Amino acid sequence: MKQNSTPTQKALNLWALILIVWSVYRANFHLPEWFDEFIAKPLVFILPVYYYIKFIDKKNFFDDLDIKWKMVLPDFLYGIVIGLVFIGSIVLANLLKAGKPVTGSQSLAFGSIALVAATALATSISEEILSRGFILKKLYEESKNIYTSSFFASILFFFLHVPILMTTAGLTGNLLLLFMATDIVLSLVNSFIFLERKSLVLPIFIHMFYIIALTLFV
Repeated sequence: MKQNSTPTQKALNLWALILIVWSVYRANFHLPEWFDEFIAKPLVFILPVYYYIKFIDKKNFFDDLDIKWKMVLPDFLYGIVIGLVFIGSIVLANLLKAGKPVTGSQSLAFGSIALVAATALATSISEEILSRGFILKKLYEESKNIYTSSFFASILFFFLHVPILMTTAGLTGNLLLLFMATDIVLSLVNSFIFLERKSLVLPIFIHMFYIIALTLFV
């Protein structure tokens, strides 16, 4: 007798389909970064999740993802503080390694920073909706264990980044290992924060400022 799939199994099946589509896209299409982050990721990451929540779970999309609008401003301010910690850590690491601060290859003009911030926000929204608001929440609802669900969700978050890491020019050797490790750490931290605060807003901003720090200072 065929058993019905659990909500978690269905969610993981959708995640696997998204990973396959994203991997095929990254392997065969080399389009500008703005297209990947503002168009491709929302279509591949967010649209299937929206359909699942709206038509399978029959729930409100924003409510089910725990996107709390009243927390946007305070969480943005928290995100700035955490972003400054990221930047300070990177600058200190560069100072200890090279003997001088290194600001990376990005111009620090306002236009460049605005573009980096907008792209980072778009990336963070897509990835956090899929990885935290959808997958992690499904895992936690079944296990009720913050540690196992966060760990498993972080492994899935890492695999979601494999197509990106393997198709990005310049990511080799120690730098590739660094990005792999920080992906796991970022995901674990954001997973704990999401489950404790029951809000996706702060993880989005933490992810955003993490990307900004790496882009401008690594």
